Amino acid sequence: VNGCQTKAILEYLRAGGRGKGKSESAREEARKKKREKQQQKKDGGDGEQDELEETTKLLVKVLHISENPAPLAVKVSPGVKDVRPFIVCCVLKGVNLKPGNALKRFLSTQTKLHEDICEKRTAATIATHDLQLIKGPLTYDVQPPDELKIMPLGRKEIKAKDLLRQLQLEAEEQRKQKKRQNVSGLHKYLQLLDGKDNYPCLVDAEGVVISFPPITNSEKTKISKETRDLFLEVTSNASLQICKDVMDTLILKIAELNRFTLENKEGSGSGNESDARCGPENLNPSQNTEPVDFPLVVEQVRVVDTDGNLKVLYPSKTDLAAVSSLLTVLR
Repeated sequence: VNGCQTKAILEYLRAGGRGKGKSESAREEARKKKREKQQQKKDGGDGEQDELEETTKLLVKVLHISENPAPLAVKVSPGVKDVRPFIVCCVLKGVNLKPGNALKRFLSTQTKLHEDICEKRTAATIATHDLQLIKGPLTYDVQPPDELKIMPLGRKEIKAKDLLRQLQLEAEEQRKQKKRQNVSGLHKYLQLLDGKDNYPCLVDAEGVVISFPPITNSEKTKISKETRDLFLEVTSNASLQICKDVMDTLILKIAELNRFTLENKEGSGSGNESDARCGPENLNPSQNTEPVDFPLVVEQVRVVDTDGNLKVLYPSKTDLAAVSSLLTVLR
């Protein structure tokens, strides 16, 4: 209360508790205005600038389901509609995280997107996985807090209920030590699951939970410097369009990072980053070759219901249009 303006407190009370300070329509309206502003910025500018941009655009190739001999699919359980109903996924191949600080920059970009376009994870949450460490098909499901088990990033396997309690204690301890009113890191997102009887999770073919949005993903599928192919996942309890907008932006940012890495020839030393890869090293010889300047490949991923009916296909023909001024998409 001491750290808030009176108006914010009244709005908080009027809405009936934390996380509900703004009505959904007001949030949606704010997001819409933000998108329109960005669009106006893109539409402005002269022809000469457009030509210049055309030559500096980033290339991304879309691989359609029909062209993919082994496409990954995600099955959605009915229970998620009451908890966190929206999910969009795709596979991104050809990233280069080996040189210098490439991995650090990648993780930092993800953190910034969580703060900005994901509105501190209240609008959406991103999870990135090493594709080689995933066993498909995947299931987007819900489980009770005392049954859901995950090995969170940098921690031992733990039940979701105990993980949240542990994080809350850490948050309180950290807050006292730093004598601050607010908490940082993962601790900021704990209230997003308040009042939920079940928690959302993404489960692989072996029944292992690889993602627990909006809190953490698993150590099992953690990306490292050796990672070349990513499985990207965006979930939201607000709308499907937000998931797609966030995914568009994420792909654009990864493409920018990839080009930056190619243009700034850094040594492939480990830097200060931990290689945190679980299990045996991937012995794919192509990972040891020098990267060449070819477009990233985005593989379509289908999200289906329990009867196999299509819910979402990403990227569809209309996806990636929002970032088309900076990205050339080969379909």
